[in-house]
Amino acid sequence: MYDQQAVWVGSSGDKHCTLRLKQANRHGLIAGATGTGKTVTLKVMAESFSDAGVPVFLADVKGDLAGMCRPGEDSADMQARIARFGLQEAGFRYRAYPTEFWDIFGKQGLPLRTTVSEFGPLLFARLLDLNKIQSDLLEIIFRIADEEGLLLLDIKDLKSMVRYVEENADAYREQYGNIGKSSTGAILRALVALEGKGGAQFFGEPALQISDWMRVDADGRGYVNILDSTSLIQDPTIYSTFMLWMLNELFTELPEAGDLEKPKMVFFFDEAHLLFKDTPKALLQKIEQVVKLIRSKGIGVYFITQNPSDIPDEVLAQLGNKVQHALRAYTPAEQKGIKAAAQSYRVNPDFDTAEIITNLGIGEAVVSFIEDDGAPAMVRKAKVLPPQSYLGAIDDMMRAAVISMSDLAEKYKDMVDRDSAYEFLQRLQIEVAQKQEEERQAEIE
Repeated sequence: MYDQQAVWVGSSGDKHCTLRLKQANRHGLIAGATGTGKTVTLKVMAESFSDAGVPVFLADVKGDLAGMCRPGEDSADMQARIARFGLQEAGFRYRAYPTEFWDIFGKQGLPLRTTVSEFGPLLFARLLDLNKIQSDLLEIIFRIADEEGLLLLDIKDLKSMVRYVEENADAYREQYGNIGKSSTGAILRALVALEGKGGAQFFGEPALQISDWMRVDADGRGYVNILDSTSLIQDPTIYSTFMLWMLNELFTELPEAGDLEKPKMVFFFDEAHLLFKDTPKALLQKIEQVVKLIRSKGIGVYFITQNPSDIPDEVLAQLGNKVQHALRAYTPAEQKGIKAAAQSYRVNPDFDTAEIITNLGIGEAVVSFIEDDGAPAMVRKAKVLPPQSYLGAIDDMMRAAVISMSDLAEKYKDMVDRDSAYEFLQRLQIEVAQKQEEERQAEIE
């Protein structure tokens, strides 16, 4: 719940465990084993940010975050939790939140798109699983397109550009080095495979305008932008690469903001371990840079994963606001991970943090948030509040209704295919063929 410029996440005895809005862009971590309550914690935090007028982005991996668009349902268990926390007096009520659904496949939400050039060669190389030589060549292809003023908007533009560079390899060899057919062939095959997975629908226009993620409703509540990832998560590389693009887009598009009274936006990244799995060194360095610097743009990033060890130390060091649900220790490696997780907290002399983490119940967590002086608070054991919105999936009819009523539906529903590299190169090919035919006829005469 939103409580006096703070996010009230849970209670430790009679003490509220709150995250001050001014410290919310210091990033955070929600960790814990499957079924320990991470989703509820995420929803409680997202609702509070929305109530504070802060837009939120969520990746809905399991489909159970979509219920943000409808009020929660009463039950004996909910009544008991409301009474336990004294929420009735705090103004708790079941309520829906202003929600926008997005989907890169355009089926479960508004189509989410960007252009090929905005996505860039570095992320494309990861998306296509290219090796070093192929990745370098792809960067050259992007550079040639830029130098020759050829717009790369969708996949057919990029495919045409790859073929064009291959056909004119001799002309580019002196400046860029060898351009092998085996490498261009590998890039084309990877692009065809991406099209087969439906990923090509993400590339085109109208491209997302970041300002459309950062809206508030008539009551001043921040919109909750939910990316349907139930299908996307089936290909972890595609999921994590697109999520990284979203982070990078916020980083590059937003101006410096300094220390704000509240974030411009909060980004929750579920299944965060996928971002760092098998990631090339250059891209990992890019991730670390974005996480370190994006808070100066007024953006808070919260990683959700099972174990803090899933996150590289350089990134983990940037996450000052932590909610740790239960972890299980069945192996020496898991015991070591729990000890490392416990050591990342400011010590509470009243209990052994590592021991507490292994014995937490569902909906319980150890919590530490950044205080007003910039230092992490002493770790506390807390019970997490219940959400005010519906906890669970919604039916297709309700989802369709929310999508159709969106102010952005008309803007994004239809793809626009304007003149770009594909069309230009098609015309060039026709002109070359006509010229060759004219020369052939001239020789005959």
